[in-house]
Amino acid sequence: MNILIASSEVVPYAKTGGLADVAGSLPKALTRLGQQVRVIMPRYHVESIISRGERLPGEIEVPFDFETRRAAVYVDRSGEAPVYFIDAPEYFARGKFYGEYDDGERFAFFSRAVIELAKALGERFDIIHLNDWMTGLLPAYLKTVYADDPFFSETRTLFTIHNIAFHGLFSRELLARIGLPDWLYNTEGGVEFYGAASSLKAGLVFSDAISTVSLRYSHEIQTPEFGERFDGLLRSRGRDLFGILNGIDYDEWNPETDPLIAARYSMNDLSGKLACKQDLLRSFGLPDDLDRPLVGCISRLSEQKGFDLILDVLRPLLERGAVFILLGSGADYYERLLQIARNERPGQVGVYFGFSNDLAHKIEAGADMFMMPSRFEPCGLNQMYSLRYGT
Repeated sequence: MNILIASSEVVPYAKTGGLADVAGSLPKALTRLGQQVRVIMPRYHVESIISRGERLPGEIEVPFDFETRRAAVYVDRSGEAPVYFIDAPEYFARGKFYGEYDDGERFAFFSRAVIELAKALGERFDIIHLNDWMTGLLPAYLKTVYADDPFFSETRTLFTIHNIAFHGLFSRELLARIGLPDWLYNTEGGVEFYGAASSLKAGLVFSDAISTVSLRYSHEIQTPEFGERFDGLLRSRGRDLFGILNGIDYDEWNPETDPLIAARYSMNDLSGKLACKQDLLRSFGLPDDLDRPLVGCISRLSEQKGFDLILDVLRPLLERGAVFILLGSGADYYERLLQIARNERPGQVGVYFGFSNDLAHKIEAGADMFMMPSRFEPCGLNQMYSLRYGT
């Protein structure tokens, strides 16, 4: 099969959560199964992207905002599947990937640019695999604007829900600007969602099939407790909804071969883990006290991830002598409180706001325990990494 994967983040180029891990490892696995895979993501202006790849000749033309916009395309062929980057600096040369006032417009442009790039590549794709609300409008475009385009007549779409808590809301007025018909603003069979338009709902309504990241989560999101008010829609599409458990890339996450950690080790010889703990402490400028329990955490800083629970127990945890190291970013409120904790106990708390793949590996290898108190978790990958690293 010829498969196109569209994702707003992909390891090793850009990451805020597990979506990037899956979008980075799935193409490799599919390629090894004999499938032909292409990946498309935004060209954010971060070093991990702009230092890679080459610009393709020409530009794609994207009908958008009552005009035709042009966008350059870059490609990195260093991996097992090529990764294409949509270069739209007005949308993606920002300080962060999400949380901008015009996110609805930004990722609507990305969704339509993916379609135009697919046509420009000249390859008829059997499946276009979409991921979360950032690509939810793409199947809406295919079922409306491109409904009569013979290029996509045999193409089917799969929409994967990595986290249904993020709805991709935008105003009804934006529909005309992004080139979608106004009739889409309907509750039944459309994108209207409690007074706004939802990119996530577009993916749920217009995709040919829906998957999510575990069998249990596929059942949970069909209930009022976990469905985020989409439970009725998901129940109506129950025959098209599949739960497929996420896995991890053992080429990337393996303490026996990991080049990013201080020492290699295995389940039969854990001696290298102590060297990894010392290296982790030094990476955060903390004292080399190897007898203290070291608790690691890698996460988006949000209520869903249980950071209010972490902050409730952090002080007594530190008073008992533990060391706490965190890698992540998110709500300013949690970042400020964690910064205060670091300032109050500079010898016991290390924090890095942002993402670093190197530090993620160091934490998994060097921590004694991993803290992951999510209020709900669609699947989660870090607990799998921790099991692999004996943490």
